[in-house]
Amino acid sequence: MKNIREGLIPTVLGTAVTTAGMVMKQNRKIDSMISNTVFGFGLAHIVLGTIDLIEHRHKL
Repeated sequence: MKNIREGLIPTVLGTAVTTAGMVMKQNRKIDSMISNTVFGFGLAHIVLGTIDLIEHRHKL
């Protein structure tokens, strides 16, 4: 676990949540507010994880 770069887990998790939000958007039975919220949380995780990856790139 020590070899995992800081920010990688939130970025991967955000990608999965964003994908889930996109799938939920295509399903008409699910309220659009819920799917947009899931999609937004996923994007936020990607952004924050990417910031951590960039900020700590010199530390290996």
